[in-house]
Amino acid sequence: MITRRTTFALAGAMGLPAAARAQESWPSRPVTLVVPWAAGGSTDAVARILAQRLTQDTGRSFVVDNRTGANGTIGFNSVARARPDGTTLLVSTVSTYAMAPWLYQLPYDNERDLMGIGLLAAMPIIMVVNKDFPARTLAEFVELARRPGHRITYANSGAGSSTHLATELFLQEARLEIPDIGYRGGAPAVQAVLANETPMVFQAASGILPHIQSGAFRALGVASPQRSPLAPEIPTFAEQGFPGVIVEEHIALQAPAGLPAEIVQRAHQAAKAAMEAAETRQRLATLAVVPTVTAPEAWPAYFAAENAKWRDMIRARNIRVQ
Repeated sequence: MITRRTTFALAGAMGLPAAARAQESWPSRPVTLVVPWAAGGSTDAVARILAQRLTQDTGRSFVVDNRTGANGTIGFNSVARARPDGTTLLVSTVSTYAMAPWLYQLPYDNERDLMGIGLLAAMPIIMVVNKDFPARTLAEFVELARRPGHRITYANSGAGSSTHLATELFLQEARLEIPDIGYRGGAPAVQAVLANETPMVFQAASGILPHIQSGAFRALGVASPQRSPLAPEIPTFAEQGFPGVIVEEHIALQAPAGLPAEIVQRAHQAAKAAMEAAETRQRLATLAVVPTVTAPEAWPAYFAAENAKWRDMIRARNIRVQ
C-alpha cells in the first residue's frame, strides 16, 4: 500500500519541480510578503496584520519584507524576478500597479512579469478643505474655482501618488485648473491645509478622519463608488454630479507570473479568511481600511480597466514626474 507520505517522498525522489511540490502543500515553507513601501505606513500595517493572521491560521511563517525606493518599483521588481513557487508574494497598491507604468520607465512589465491573486482592502480617499474656506459643498467649491482670477491651490502629497492623481482626475472631470503646492508626503500636506497654507487636499481617510471629526476640516466628497462605512455622512462625487471621480487606494496581493493555479487559489482562500476574520476587521477599522477581497478570476478585467483609466487621464492631463 502506498501512503500519502510515501507518495510525497517518491515525488521528491523523482525530481518533481519545486513549484509542483509547493503546490501539494502550500505553504510548506516560509512565505515572504514584500511591501514596496517603508515600515509604518498603511500598506505596511495591512501587510503585517495579514502576515500575523496567516501565520496563525496556517501554522507556517509569513514575514513582511519592506523593499523600498523608486516609488515602490524596487519592491515590485524584486517580486517580478522571484521564482513563482509561492514563497514570495507582493502586497501592492494601485498607485504602483496601475499608475506607475504611465509615469516611469520600469525595469519590469506589470502585465507580463506579475499576476494578481486579488484585492485585499481599500482605503477611501476624501476631498477636504480647511474649515475657514468659504465653500461648504462641492458645488460651491467648483463655482468658486471657476471664477476668473481665483487663488485656490491644492496640497500635493507626492507627484504620481494616488492622492495626487485623484485630485487631477477630479479637476479633469470638473473642467478646472487649480495649481498645486508640493509636499513631501501625506502628513506634511495635511498639516499645510490645517495651517491654511493651501485650502484643499485629497487624502486617504486614515490621515484626515480625525480632523474631519474635530471640525478642522470640512469634507466635500469621498471618491468611492458608494459612501464609506467609515464616514457614511460624506457624499460621493457621483452623488454630486461627478460619476467619473472614483478612486480608492486599493491594496492587492500579487505574485510572480507563472504561479501555479492551485497555489493561487490556496493563497486567495487563505487571504480571504484572514482579511474577513472579525479580529482583522476590527484592527483594520482603526486604520480606516475596509476589507475588499476579490477572487483571482476578477483580476484581469479589473487590472485592465484601472490601467486604461490612469493611462488616459495621465496623458490627457500631461502629468509628468521629475
